[in-house]
Amino acid sequence: MFFYSCQEETTANIDDTVLTNSKKNNPEEAYPGLTGDLHSLYYGSQNVKVQKIENTYVLDGDILFSIDELKETPSAIGEPSISKLSNRSVGRTGGRWPNNTVYYSVESSLANKNRVTTAIAHWERNTALRFVQRTNQSDYIYFKTSTGCSSSVGRVGGRQSINLAPGCSTGNTIHEIGHAVGLWHEQSRRDRDDYITINTQNIKTGKKGNFLTYAQQGRDGDEYTSTLDLGSIMMYGSFFFSKNDQPTIVRNNGTTFNVQRDGLSAQDITGINQMYPASTGGNICDGVQAYVRGRSYSVGSRVTYQGSLYERKTSSWDKIGQCN
Repeated sequence: MFFYSCQEETTANIDDTVLTNSKKNNPEEAYPGLTGDLHSLYYGSQNVKVQKIENTYVLDGDILFSIDELKETPSAIGEPSISKLSNRSVGRTGGRWPNNTVYYSVESSLANKNRVTTAIAHWERNTALRFVQRTNQSDYIYFKTSTGCSSSVGRVGGRQSINLAPGCSTGNTIHEIGHAVGLWHEQSRRDRDDYITINTQNIKTGKKGNFLTYAQQGRDGDEYTSTLDLGSIMMYGSFFFSKNDQPTIVRNNGTTFNVQRDGLSAQDITGINQMYPASTGGNICDGVQAYVRGRSYSVGSRVTYQGSLYERKTSSWDKIGQCN
């Protein structure tokens, strides 16, 4: 793991901060105050447990799937594909944006557009990602007005929305961009029980699914940092989705922790820079063999296919980017 030199705006690691009142921050939610029926469906070959709210499937409160993205039966894993159901791994990372470039547009009527431009500037100052206003690109993010703060995870193909209610802050926008470039919530990582305790008795009815790990969801994922980061902008706060003003998440020593939505933490940046490394000017496909149908590939194997580089995950192929 390594850092790039453009990290002047990182936030402090607050693992050792103990607060008696960290209830002021609210969780990002697509539909604040609403709870839907729980469904167990498949995203490709991966099982996901989601709530259906207003004709949309919602995971972890603010992660969106359209109705046609999830199926009642798993799909078979075959050759790499550029379809949106096969080019992303279901876990901490989602579909990569090729060449570290994210295209976007902003709804003309969106209130406080400055939160979008400020959030984008923060991402560009601290990572190798670049955000370019869309002209005619088919895959892009559309920042639009909604009733809550929400996003899809990773590049899903076509127009995908980052939804922002008037009350969604710049920090909330940075968080939702994190989802859009491929990050899941920090407390969902497999090793989280080594660091935190989930107090299920304090969680609101219908919201316990928001606190499941990847393993509990039956999903695979990549972890780009060695430890859970309580200071991550993708981390739930101690009192998120509490039904009784008691903490839903505490450290294993029983203390609560601060939640921050100021910006990317140092570990956030480390992970993103592993997912989207700065270009060295070479061809990312140099030395990589072409995909051979019928050949068995182990997890981590890389192949070229139809002009792009792919990496084998547990049950899917993750598109890394286009060959130069």
